[in-house]
Amino acid sequence: MNKNFIQEEILRSSGVNPKKCMKCGKCSATCPAYDEMEYHPHQFVSMVENGDIEPLMNSKSLYRCLSCFACIDRCPRSVQPAKLVEAVRLAVVRQQGKNHLTANDIPELIDDETPQQLLVSAFRKYTK
Repeated sequence: MNKNFIQEEILRSSGVNPKKCMKCGKCSATCPAYDEMEYHPHQFVSMVENGDIEPLMNSKSLYRCLSCFACIDRCPRSVQPAKLVEAVRLAVVRQQGKNHLTANDIPELIDDETPQQLLVSAFRKYTK
């Protein structure tokens, strides 16, 4: 897939307009996973806007995001960085051809270190 197609898919599936971002960093300042992430929420927005998708798709930051939406609540311009993170995750899954999980797959993916917030966020997202 070419870079522009992936960028367009991410923007379409997220519904986010990254050009609204004024690069204030409030989203990153409120992120509970900030210290665990290579790319922070404001950087995700900027990189998607600039079409720099490949590093995001290969980043562990993609899976460190808790999908707690704290960045969405904090953003003064309603940019919604978490939705971009989710869209990039979805693009990776689609590219890998692994676009589904069953309930039986989940127990082997979690351990005692898995944050409950992650499980609740996933439940909220996947039960709609």
